Amino acid sequence: MHEEEVLDIFASEGVDTVVTLPCDRTKDLCYLIPKYFHNITLSREEDGVGICAGLCLAGKKPVLHMQSSGLGNSLNAIMSLSVLYELPLPVIASHRGVYNELIPAQIPFNSALPGVLSALGISFTIIHDASEISLIADVIRDSYDRSLPHVALISPKVWEGGRPESIPAIPAEESFPVREIKREVTFSGCIRRPAMTRADAIGIIADELTDELVVSNIGVPSKELYAARDRKENFYMFGSYTQATPIGLGLALGTGTRKDVIVLDGDGSLLGTAVLPVLAAEDPGNLTVICLDNGAFGSTGNQITHAYAGVDMELLAIASGFVNTVKVDTADGLRYALRDRGDGKAKGPRFIHVVIRPGNSDVPNIPIPAVEIKERFLDCR
Repeated sequence: MHEEEVLDIFASEGVDTVVTLPCDRTKDLCYLIPKYFHNITLSREEDGVGICAGLCLAGKKPVLHMQSSGLGNSLNAIMSLSVLYELPLPVIASHRGVYNELIPAQIPFNSALPGVLSALGISFTIIHDASEISLIADVIRDSYDRSLPHVALISPKVWEGGRPESIPAIPAEESFPVREIKREVTFSGCIRRPAMTRADAIGIIADELTDELVVSNIGVPSKELYAARDRKENFYMFGSYTQATPIGLGLALGTGTRKDVIVLDGDGSLLGTAVLPVLAAEDPGNLTVICLDNGAFGSTGNQITHAYAGVDMELLAIASGFVNTVKVDTADGLRYALRDRGDGKAKGPRFIHVVIRPGNSDVPNIPIPAVEIKERFLDCR
């Protein structure tokens, strides 16, 4: 059936990973994808932009599949990450709101979507019916040839004509694996008056680096890392708020055991993303997320976040499925956490919660253009 045609196109174009947030119109396609490809399931569409960026930086060939409404959640990340750094991003989108749409909420954005994409200069191809399925191959090929996003808007009409024989006609709940979760958590965390600033912590981290790939959060954190120690292995972010950890996840999955990956993220951006449960489920043992928690949106004027006196970021990571976490609030504690590789302890991705003081150091802007940051980073992967 048509779903299998799409999977054949993915295979023929060398796709190795499909990052998805399902749509009701493509539920049969979503059922089949994990049988043939590494499938990363999202909780929010824009996280897929960052994950695909990291996978591409690691030399992989992903596609992002979502409902077209999800493009509304993803446009800033697409423009400030995929477009700015010239990274491929083929998006296979179920085009809602235009054909036999029964949900009124789908119509306002999706009916205007082609105009929105045109205004932003994002390439798109509308696939009206099953006779045009082969255009998906052109979308993927063009995205990778030009190192830019290209969106396939696929009408629900494409999927008319019956259920693929490879999908059993059984109630969905009967096809689920047995749901058994056993988890014992004993947690005692104390957030004391911190001693370090973010610049202090980044300086310590920079001194400990060897050949790790580092993704640094937008704004002042990237500038502070550049000032502390510029390396080709540093991927400095200029935009795409909340996407540092998604990029790191894609990098870690793409490089596997070849490279360790470190993400310098913040409490504000981690509170704004839905990627931590995705990361824990994917379980990359070569990834360390360092949450530099100053309890504030530092780059925008130190407005207080909900982590300042509310959310414990380490406990949030544990609730998301991390089993290898630690909280530090001193220079010595941070150095020890960075050097401790977890031998004899819980494996999997690490989450280092660094409690620091609010405040930004007076550092200049990074003078390297985004595409040059990408190109020199690619030489290190």
